[in-house]
Amino acid sequence: MNFELLENLLPLVLAFVLAMAVPTAMMLLSAILGPKNGNTNKLSPYECGIQGNAQEGDARHHFNVKFYLIAMCFLVFDVEIVFLFPWAVLFQKMAWGGFGAMLGFLGILAFGWLYLYKRGALEWE
Repeated sequence: MNFELLENLLPLVLAFVLAMAVPTAMMLLSAILGPKNGNTNKLSPYECGIQGNAQEGDARHHFNVKFYLIAMCFLVFDVEIVFLFPWAVLFQKMAWGGFGAMLGFLGILAFGWLYLYKRGALEWE
């Protein structure tokens, strides 16, 4: 039996098992221990301030596009911030080349923020 392969795969299998077991256990505990006093208002769908009854069967119901624009901006900037963490961890190893690359990346990010600001996408009405 190849113990080296087993030793390399064991952390991966353990992480996968934990990734499946923890959410499942939390959902089961929530279903078992959570309160069960729901009424029609609590169980009705609610999204961005529009009642669910007004949406059923109405294909011409208008949604505010501002909500989706802000959500997309949040996702774009959130994903870009994720790239800052590995750079911060390896900052000393990358020296000036990594610093210059990150300045370029942050410049593009600042340009995107400035563009959204000038277009009025970040104004709350």
